[in-house]
Amino acid sequence: MIKAMVTGGSKGLGAAIVSHFIDREIDVTDVSRSGNSSLKGNRYYHHQQVDMTSLSESLHFLRSWTEEQEELTKLYLIQNAGTVQPMETVGSMDPSAIETAIALNYTAPAAWANLAFRLADEKNFELVIVNITSGAADKPNHGWSVYGSTKAALNLFTETAALEQGEEGHTIISYSPSIMDTGMQEEIRSTDASSFASVKTFQQYKEQGKLRKPEEVGGVLVKVLLEETLVNGKLYHVNDYLPSTK
Repeated sequence: MIKAMVTGGSKGLGAAIVSHFIDREIDVTDVSRSGNSSLKGNRYYHHQQVDMTSLSESLHFLRSWTEEQEELTKLYLIQNAGTVQPMETVGSMDPSAIETAIALNYTAPAAWANLAFRLADEKNFELVIVNITSGAADKPNHGWSVYGSTKAALNLFTETAALEQGEEGHTIISYSPSIMDTGMQEEIRSTDASSFASVKTFQQYKEQGKLRKPEEVGGVLVKVLLEETLVNGKLYHVNDYLPSTK
């Protein structure tokens, strides 16, 4: 049986990815704190409340869930949970916010991939991991030192893990969704310019209709996963599949 798991699947891009898997009649587990009320009751939707900033809790869940699967042949693991906070200049950040961001954006997906590889070997199922990344990983952005650096670290982790696996091993790729009309974008637009210098640019994205809908972006990812031959370690970018919004 083919199944999917999406961290942070209750809203935004995560919820869109969950919905597209369901449309393809693939059993999907949303790993998040709140769950998606609009999907509860759907035969293909399952919610598991997990704090992804707690490594011991989240890893315990992943192992327990996997051990309960008796007929699992393939798992799509979409590591989508993340945070753009703290949006602040170096010297002004709350240390606990830095710790939380690193735990959610890098430590959790790296540790989950590490365990998932091992479990896939033990249970003998095919594994495809997708790490959701960002264009912020490619260059410095005022106020995004932590967000950008954690995404850059995750990108290199993905490439290295794929290199180790080779063409015949487990598949791990990155997916860059570009700018979307999500709650994270609302956070960005409400930030003070002293903390994030490009806030006006992001406000204009919204005003000028340049933000894609997460449903559209999530649909591209699921279509790629189910219909293309994946290249291990590749960074897939939504802009290669959809017309530019600029």
